[in-house]
Amino acid sequence: MYSFCTDPATLDMLPWLACYLTTGKHLAFYGAFGTVLLLLAITAPLALAFGFVAAAVARGPAPLSWLGRGYIAVVRGVPDIAFFLFFVIALDQMLEWVRHKVKCPDWDAPIRQGSDFVVCDAAKVPLSTSPQWIHETYGFSLAVLTFAIVFGAFAANVLFGAMRAVPRGQIETAEAYGMSSRQTFWRILVPQMWVYALPGLSNLWMVLVKATPLLFLLGVEDIVYWARDLGGTKTPQFTDYPHGDWRMWYFLALLVFYLAFTRVSEIVLARLMTRLTRGQATTGGERQRKVRAA
Repeated sequence: MYSFCTDPATLDMLPWLACYLTTGKHLAFYGAFGTVLLLLAITAPLALAFGFVAAAVARGPAPLSWLGRGYIAVVRGVPDIAFFLFFVIALDQMLEWVRHKVKCPDWDAPIRQGSDFVVCDAAKVPLSTSPQWIHETYGFSLAVLTFAIVFGAFAANVLFGAMRAVPRGQIETAEAYGMSSRQTFWRILVPQMWVYALPGLSNLWMVLVKATPLLFLLGVEDIVYWARDLGGTKTPQFTDYPHGDWRMWYFLALLVFYLAFTRVSEIVLARLMTRLTRGQATTGGERQRKVRAA
């Protein structure tokens, strides 16, 4: 905050606005944009890893394939909000229940007391005496894991279809040259499937970007949380910077942010698609061949 911000009531419009936009809460609001980007940077590769493993398992022999197909079907069939709320609560209580059994074996009171879930203080995750950053890191980690599991199921469905889209002749040729099943999978199937998977993964990336406002459901103070808090009506009794209902302007800023971010994503994904289709017997690869020939 600037040095001239000691008495906001005496400031003109521009200095007042400069002081208002540099308060502690606004700095937390700006930092929340980094939280969203960090979530995407961690969740996207983790969800892709979940999806790849599930797709590989789903195309394997039964009963192993039932695990992969079941994961895809169950997670895709549950609404995201319902899964976010259920999974986070269930995982949190499971961790505390396990710690409770280990750390408090002499506890004689029931853990379930009506609608309350009560464990000993030593079993809390994280501990009530832990620093604030540990609580925030724990909540963020739960959010990353939840997003990865949900979008990993959708990624698995895309990758499973992409694996099946690779021409069977490619697999048969590799087998005819004496490649093992593992060699065929890693050297033939996996390199070629990405060109078929990228359109679906691109759409999934856009959906993931748009789903980041669900962070507030998981207790993470994201940009939507701060925009709603800062944009609400503030009276002189509660702040040195009173204002009316400015939520429209804050959410307009979020709209611009998401539109700009998705536009950059579209450009990057288009270039990636061009690179993947180079030399491939696909519509995109054939288009590139004709351009070079002309």
